[in-house]
Amino acid sequence: MNLKEQIINDLKEAMKAQDSMKLNTLRMMKTEITNFEVSGADKVAGDEEVLTILKRGVKQRKEAAEGFEKGGNQEAADKEKAEIEILESYLPEMMSEDAVKEVVQAVIDEMSATQADFGKVMGAAMGRLKGQADGTVVSKVTKELLG
Repeated sequence: MNLKEQIINDLKEAMKAQDSMKLNTLRMMKTEITNFEVSGADKVAGDEEVLTILKRGVKQRKEAAEGFEKGGNQEAADKEKAEIEILESYLPEMMSEDAVKEVVQAVIDEMSATQADFGKVMGAAMGRLKGQADGTVVSKVTKELLG
């Protein structure tokens, strides 16, 4: 079963269980997937595209939660955080910072990189870590190792 089918099945289960938070969150994701598929001729959302959509949803909700917290609206921030947990359950396990350091260090060693090569190192590291590590963690580790 692919990721899109899993989301649709979980949406049905949330409907049966009357879990409104999960139901609403998965409905939004299903809508995003459908919008992606109808945006171009004969597009089909495979696992890679669904993962991209999920990551975008998590990022948007993190930003919204931050904004709500800064604005003093803790209830709305908590709602966003609950949605993040639901979406992250569909994402693959992220690598630890130590594992990311190993990959970034290998890239730096292969390229004989200096601080000026930050962008090149980031590009190569993100290519190797695609879907396995958050970009902010990779950026932090790269700055640390090049600095």
